[in-house]
Order: sequence, then structure tokens, then C-alpha cells
Amino acid sequence: MRKRDIALIKNDVAHARLGRREAIVRLLALGLSAAESGALLSTIDSRPAAAAQPQRRGADGTLKILYWQAPNILNAQLAEGNQEIQATRLCTEPLLTVNAAGQFTPVLAAEVPTRANGGLAPDGRSVTYRLKRGIRWADGQPFTADDVVFTYKFITDTRTKATWYASYSSIDRAEALDANTVKITFAKPTPAWYQPFVGDRGQILPRHALEAYLNESARSAPFNTKCFGTGPYKVDSFAPGDLIVYSINEFYREPLKPAFSQVQWKGGGDAVSAARAVFQTGEYDFAWSLQVEWPVLQAMENSGRGKLLTAPGASLEGVYFNMTDPNTERNGQRSALGIPHPILTDLRVRRALALAVDRQTMASQLYGEEGAATANVLTTPTRYASRNARIVFDLNEANRLLDASGWQRGPDGIRVKNGDKLQLTLTTSVNSLRQKEQQIIKAGWDKIGVSTQIKALDSGSFFSISAGNNDTYLHFYNDAEMYAVNFTLFPSGYMAQFYSGDPARSVAQKENGWSGQNVTRWQSAEYNQMYEQALVELDAQKNEDLWRRMNDLLVEQVVEVPLIDRKIVAARAATLYTGNNMSPFDSATPNVADWRRVS
Repeated sequence: MRKRDIALIKNDVAHARLGRREAIVRLLALGLSAAESGALLSTIDSRPAAAAQPQRRGADGTLKILYWQAPNILNAQLAEGNQEIQATRLCTEPLLTVNAAGQFTPVLAAEVPTRANGGLAPDGRSVTYRLKRGIRWADGQPFTADDVVFTYKFITDTRTKATWYASYSSIDRAEALDANTVKITFAKPTPAWYQPFVGDRGQILPRHALEAYLNESARSAPFNTKCFGTGPYKVDSFAPGDLIVYSINEFYREPLKPAFSQVQWKGGGDAVSAARAVFQTGEYDFAWSLQVEWPVLQAMENSGRGKLLTAPGASLEGVYFNMTDPNTERNGQRSALGIPHPILTDLRVRRALALAVDRQTMASQLYGEEGAATANVLTTPTRYASRNARIVFDLNEANRLLDASGWQRGPDGIRVKNGDKLQLTLTTSVNSLRQKEQQIIKAGWDKIGVSTQIKALDSGSFFSISAGNNDTYLHFYNDAEMYAVNFTLFPSGYMAQFYSGDPARSVAQKENGWSGQNVTRWQSAEYNQMYEQALVELDAQKNEDLWRRMNDLLVEQVVEVPLIDRKIVAARAATLYTGNNMSPFDSATPNVADWRRVS
């Protein structure tokens, strides 16, 4: 296995899919010394085409990007899907970006706050950012500390129903000390000073464009379809679910960038078609989230038109169980709090279902080098990953648990209890790989006497933020759902999907416009207590232990069946230079200003 891992790292470096610094980190993790790692990499010819600076801004024409999950809104703080966060990232920017190794780089901030430069308070109660001077929004207005303060107010106003409220809830106040300095004070000492305003969830909004929409009208703001920011591009036109056309932000701070005069961002279709559009037809320059069977991607790449890009720590693919009844309506909604699921609230049933999922087969046959089977809910950053969970596929034990819970086999093999059949619906988005995942899960559940109906919904509908669309994953009007959730640099943003301490805000429901991150409606006082403690625990070791214990509780309670620890997988045209900057904590395009044509 070690030789195979080394060979894969060498191959990634040779094909410019992996930078040498990251390659050395991985080789050291495999037990090689620094000298051995350096010597090994020195033998690899990894000389990609030269990425010369453009002679002038916009010299390289049109860049064509394809995301098979189509954006529906262009405001990162109101987005529900990664495609929307990333579509706005070409325009709006955070204070800091962070790479896959957890290293910070200033974007709108002048420097990374530290104790040494006075940015971080020793007591963990505040962080002070000094901002870059002379930056302007794409409409020419100056960017100032007031915009940062406004973004905080926009997100935390309960009427706005912002998506990433949990990442900002630890803040007591944000204040502009002057035009170029902003101080963030936390309600309690926090180890995660970098959670707000950093990475793709930290994109800063222009106050002058949105200050009239700091309330229930936030989603009707013109900005949401004509996004602009301090980044290299601004939106010219947007057809939700279809096409975004960007042009250059003439006020962008780097005079020779960006290289492309226009960006066309196409949404829709499926992952296989997106991969084919780069690797085989050459119709597009870049495609993201290529959740395609590994052998298919390898075969496509052999055409020579494009290169496969991968990076660790993308997201966790999992099956989520509904703890509420999707078939009973109350006050105009189903899956309502207070109405338990008639089957899945039995822990023995959930454990049986988890034991009947063959994750190893799923990983080996479908994902290959795109991901690995996992028993953990939290795997990234790796220092938080628990060592207690084990992947177990055991149909005999699954059958025993169902027998013990009173579900007996009927004449047709389907289990029955009190006259009701053990029937479940498993829903996900339309994607050839996910449909094959569904088949593997269904095969296992069939063997233990569970009648499984599988549904596949168009991703534009399934991941929609529309409150009037009952098919969204947020409504969860099904028994089980399968999708992937992105990790966050500090686990609170990611693990907030299981927090229920403030149900009115944290649990997705009609009353909050389905904006809560807790989709399963699972409630646990024990989990909530650990989550709240981890938000303020400054001791690094104790903090890491809290997140591991939360993971172990989720695994023990089978709120989710973790399936695959997925990598970021994308494709670029052979003639496109993108660098190696994909990050699980920012986006696939944080350095889009540096992208350019190469020969």
C-alpha cells in the first residue's frame, strides 16, 4: 500500500495535479525523510507549460466554466449550495483565504492577524484586521471597514435568514476602528477567531448595495442576480439555473489581471457530461465536482485534451436519516419537529441499516482515487478525526437487530411490524455515480428485508433554496437522503448540521424559511453541550477531543451513515493554467485572477 501511495503521489506531481510542497508533506506522512522526499521528486519531470504573465488585462479572451450543479442565487451569504458560493467567489472576497494545509493568506486583509502583530487578543476575545488600502468595489465605491461590519449585521439579522449564521453567532460585536481597521469581539473566548470572514463563507458584501435589504427583503435584492465585489470579475447577466456571464472589474487592484476578458459560467447537466466537455470535446475550460466513476475519468483523461485535478478534504458523502415523519403534515409542513419518524427513531433500525451498507465496495468500484470509505462523520481537518469508528459490513448482525426490534419477515421477504411494512425512500440528486451508490445501498437493505424505493431528483431542484419547492433536501420530505457536505476549517460550521440548541434558527423548518443547517431534525442535549463547549475551549488538545467525541456520538447514534471521504475533483483544459490552489476551505477558484492560457 505504501509503494502504491508513493507511486500515486509521483504521478500527480508529474501531471501537475499536485504541487511539490504538498507532495513532500504527503511523502513525509508516509514515513519518508525530507531528504528521501526531495530526492524522489527531483527525478520527476513535472515541467508544465509556462504560465507567462498576460501582456495586458483581458488578453486571453473568454474562459468557459461548467458546473453541473447550477447556481440559483448570487449572494454567498444566502446560498445553500457550493455552486452558488463558488460562483460568487469570482466577485466577492473574504478577508483571508486558506489552503488545504490550513495556511492563511491575506485577501482583503493587509496581513494575517497574530499575537505578534497585535491582531489576536491573548485572552481569545477579539481579533483585529488591518485592511488593504485603496481597494474599490466594481462600481468604483471604496471598500472600507464599514463593509465588514455591515456583512456581520446582514448575516446575523434574524430577518435576513442568512445561510452561514452559525459561523458568525460567536461574535458579540463588529466595529470599524477607522476606515481600514475592523475589530471583531467575541461573546466568549474562542479558539476559532478565523471562522468568520475567512474562506468561501467569509465573502464580504458591499454595504451600499445591500443596506436597504437588511431584513425580510434580503432575497429580493437586485445584488443577488447582479453580483459585484472587490474581486477580478462582476456579473453582467444571470439566468438562474443556467448561465452567468462575467466581465472584468475595471477597478480590480492588480493592473495586469485577470487574463480573461469574459467568463461564461454554465450550470446544469450532469457530472459525466461536464467531464466529457473538458476531457473529450474541449467545449469548456474547467469543470468542477466531477463525481464520476474513477475508471471513466481515467479513460477520459487519456484523450489528452485536459488534466484531472484533485485535492484532499473536499466533503463527506453520507446517508442522512430523517428523525421526523415525512408523511404527516402539521401547520403546512411535513417532517415537523415534535412528530417522530415511525421507523427511524428506533436506534436498532438505524444501526441495522448502517451495517447493511457496503462502503468498501462503493469506494473501490466507484471512487478509486477520488475518495476513501470512512466510518467517521468528521474527517477534515485530519487532526479532528476520531480513531474509534470502524467500517463494518455485517448482514447477520443487521438481521439480528431488526428481529430484536420486532420487525419480522413477511411472506414476500419484506419485514412487517404491527401490520406495517418496513418501507423507506432513499433520495439523492441525479448523478450516474450517486445512482450506482443508491443501488449498492438498496441491495444491502433488500437483503435484510427493507423495501427500498430510490428517487433521484434534478440537482437544481434537490439543492434549491426555494421555500415553495418541497423536493429540496432542506425540506427532507423523505426517509433518507444522500448528499455531500463540505468541511469547514474549524469544525463548528460543518458540525452545526447536527446542532439543535436554538431550534428556531438551527433546525430547517417552514418558520425560518428552511434556512437551518440541521436537516435531520435530530436533537441531543449531550451533543449540544459539547458543541457549545468546543466553541469556547482555548486548549487545543481539549478542543480537538470535544469534536472527536461529538463525531463518536453521531456514529453511535447513526444520525448519518458516513460513506466516502471525498476529494476535490475537477478538470482543466490542457491549455489552461490554474495553479494548484483548490482548497476545501475556500473554493476551486480563489486564484481565478491568475488563470491564463498556456501553449
